[in-house]
Formats: sequence, C-alpha cells, structure tokens
Amino acid sequence: MIAVSNVSLQFGDRKLFEDVNIQFNPGHCYGLIGANGAGKSTFLKILSGEIEPQTGNVIMNKDERLAVLKQNHFEYEESEVLNTVIMGHKRLYDIMTEKNAIYMKEDFSDEDGMRAAELEGEFGELNGWEAESEAAILLQGLGIGESLHNVKMAELTGSDKVKVLLAQALFGKPDVLLLDEPTNHLDLKAIQWLEEFLINFDNTVIVVSHDRHFLNKVCTQIADLDFSKIQLYPGNYDFWYESSQLALKMAQDQNKKKEEKIKELQAFVARFSANASKSKQATSRKKALEKIELDDIRPSSRRYPFVNFQIGREIGNDVLTVQGLSKSQDGKVMIKDATFTMNKEDKIILLGNPLAKTALLEILAGESEADEGSYKWGVTTTNAYFPLDNSEFFEGNEASLVEWLRQYSPEDQTETFLRGFLGRMLFSGEEVKKKPSVLSGGEKVRCMLSKMMLTNANVLLLDEPMNHLDLESIQALNNGLMAFKGAMLFTSHDQQFIQTVANRIIEIREDGTIFDKMMQYDEYLEWKEQQAVSN
Repeated sequence: MIAVSNVSLQFGDRKLFEDVNIQFNPGHCYGLIGANGAGKSTFLKILSGEIEPQTGNVIMNKDERLAVLKQNHFEYEESEVLNTVIMGHKRLYDIMTEKNAIYMKEDFSDEDGMRAAELEGEFGELNGWEAESEAAILLQGLGIGESLHNVKMAELTGSDKVKVLLAQALFGKPDVLLLDEPTNHLDLKAIQWLEEFLINFDNTVIVVSHDRHFLNKVCTQIADLDFSKIQLYPGNYDFWYESSQLALKMAQDQNKKKEEKIKELQAFVARFSANASKSKQATSRKKALEKIELDDIRPSSRRYPFVNFQIGREIGNDVLTVQGLSKSQDGKVMIKDATFTMNKEDKIILLGNPLAKTALLEILAGESEADEGSYKWGVTTTNAYFPLDNSEFFEGNEASLVEWLRQYSPEDQTETFLRGFLGRMLFSGEEVKKKPSVLSGGEKVRCMLSKMMLTNANVLLLDEPMNHLDLESIQALNNGLMAFKGAMLFTSHDQQFIQTVANRIIEIREDGTIFDKMMQYDEYLEWKEQQAVSN
C-alpha cells in the first residue's frame, strides 16, 4: 500500500497538484492518466521520493519495498546484466556484495565469520538463493537470452537495455511498483509477457502509459489526474473513456429524466462487465463496476482534437495494383517481388521489418523509386501521405500556423476557416500565431493530420501516425480513422488502433517477401502463435 496525504506541488504559476489525497492498495494495477503536461511522471517521482512536494507527504509502511522503472538507460554500463537486475532489490544486492567481499578475505577473522552468518541469515530471508534464477527467468521472459546474462550493459542494444531495466523493476516482487511508459521500445512478445506478469502480480502497481491496449489489459483502476486532483475510477482505460464521454453527454442533456440516465448508465456498465475476460484483473474490475452509481461517473476536462477525414470523390473499384516490386537499401533486400492488389474497402496494416514498411510507403507515395517492378493507382484515387519523419515540413519555417496551413489548402479558404480548422485540432487563440519550427512532436503530428484532412483524399498512407501523440489525440485519431470511408495502408505499434481499424494484413518478412491475407489482427496473432508452436 502507498498513499499521499494533502500533497500539493506548484512550478511558478502552474499548479500541478492541490491537496491530493489518495491511497493505492495491493492487488490492483492503477493506470495513471492525464493530459500531456498534467504531471503524471512528476507524481510518480513524488511517490518514489525523487521529488519533494511543497505540502503533504507520502505514506508507506517501513517494511515495504518500492521499485521504479529507471529511465536512464546508461546508468549501469559497467555492470553485468544479471547483476543489474538483482540491483533492483538494493538491500539484497548490498548483502550479496558484502558477504562476497568477506569470503574473499585472506585474513578471515572470527568477527568476519559472525558478520557473514548474520548476512547469510538475512540473505535467506530475502530469498537470496533464488535471486539469480529469478533474474534469469525475468530476462528470458522479456526476450534477453542466457548468452547475454553475463555481458556488460554497455554491450547491449538500446531496446535490450530497456528490457533489463524493466526486469530490474520487477525483480524480487516489490510491494509497490511504479512504471513510467514500460512498453516503450518493447516488441509485441515482450509486451504480452509483461501483461501476463502484471495480471498475476498481487501487489500494488501504478503505471503511466500511452498504450491503450496495455492499459485495458492490465489495469483494474484508472487514476485520472484532472483539475490538479486525482480521482479513482474502477475498470480499465476504455471504461474510463466511454464513461467520461457518457457523463459529458448526460451533462449536456439536462432535460433527460434521471430515470433515463440511470437506465443508460446501467446498460453501459452491464456491457463492460459482460465483456470482461477471465483474468484476475477482469474479475476485480467486474466486481467494482457492479458497484458503480450515477454520481461516480463524471465528465472530464480533457480536450480531444476533431479528426475527420472526408473524401472528396467516391473511390472506384480499381485502387492500387502492385506488381513485382523490389527495393534494396545499403545492400540489404527490403522488399522482394511484392505483388498485391488493393481494394476500395481495404484498411491494410503493414507489419514486419520497419525499414521495409517505410520504404514501401515512400515508393507508393512517390517519394522514392523501386529498384524493380511497378505500381499503378486507379484513376479515381487521390492519396494523402503521412511520413515517418515530418521534420522537413517544419524546419526553418518562421511563418504562423495559419500561413503554414494555407499553403496546403484550396486557394479560396479564408483565414477564419483556417483558424477554425486549427482550433478543432486544439490550436486556439494566440496559438495559431506559433512558428511551425518551435512546435512539439505531438503538435507537428496534429498539423500534419490537418494538412492531410484538407486534401479530402480517398486513400490514406500513414507511417506510424500515433508517434508523439497523447492519449486524447490517439483516441481521437483512432475514432476518426474508424469512421474513414476510403481505403488505407498504414503502419502502427498501437494494438488497439490496429485491431479496430485493419481488416487486412500484409507482413513484410525478413527476406523481403510478403504474407498477405484478409484477416483481423487478433486472428493474425493467433495464426502466428500456431505457426510458432508447429515449428
């Protein structure tokens, strides 16, 4: 258990927290959510003791241990991988280090023997004899093979270092576990392993993440940071999002009778309860959901951009034909003899080699050329392209956002229209006078989406469009693309986005060949798992 009492924190004129009182209990995984800049990571630092609040205090039992996912990937460069994991339990690692130093003494004294005996006793109480095997199991679960367990951290790739630091946080079954964006840089297999680990974890977990699928899978409670307070809601992220939207709708419809609102609320809760899976997390959620009352569901102050891709022309049957397309880069085959036809209802997710996926989208967008083969767009198609790297659209641009957007809009659009368009993408008031060159990553993405929406294209090519976005923008983009009436070819690491939008899979294998099938993403994952078992 960990709690905060009357915690307040202010930076200059900006108030992050005001008299926050909240308790996080064992057996629950809390998803800490809030708009960008609301102070989610800062709150985790207050819980861990890294930052002192201006008022209030953090309450935790003295005999309980707290573990944090470290963000400095270069902190342990000279340490061996297995030892780095065990360092997650500081007291245990200190005991190991001290007793090993005693045993290596040449002039071993009686006092040394007594001290070693004390250390051995505590070592056993802390389950020290299983420490190395537990660390190895965590590493292997996250995809770090045994051959890397005794090498130095400096020898690992960046993504492997992230996995080791995650294993370090999980090691030794901490009483309270704080995870800030734990799925960043993890592959799908490692994410699935982490989900199962947290579902079966009996102690307290508090996690910040932009991965909605992950939050939905592991969270039993949502801790919503809003209005400088933190409010707890039972259920996962989807329940919080839809309940907050329902509350907003109810608030806007003041004439609706309370009985009607209660019926709508009951139907909503029943639907989420019925969809719960069989995991312990879902069971805990369901019990909490059944206790929900009307006043428990409240509207949020969150601002969501309005993402709405309209098509200017109905798309015909001939959309895209790709024949024998091949592309190499730096002597490595990216795409090999790719042949496929795209239909007007297709929402294709590209999976596999990241460089190959980007290379294919660049070719289809006319940004680069294939080494061999051809492609042909249908006469009724117009396409809009979202590149993986959008920096060239903003570098050195000293115009206002209005002028930046004007260059991509029809000539007859007024400044009022452009301001209104930017306003729907959360650039309001004086923000439209910002220089494009100073925008944050998320703001640049929203600008690129505005540029694309103005084209009224009936085919979208999207290369990781959710990079840099906050949860609100991710949800809005997901909703907008679900409603899109044209065809789409896209890449993404957001599982919920893929599952709710894609109806066809094209995987670019390591040798450059493609696997192409009409199927949902969850069907594809099941197929991949069956393939792995049979092989």
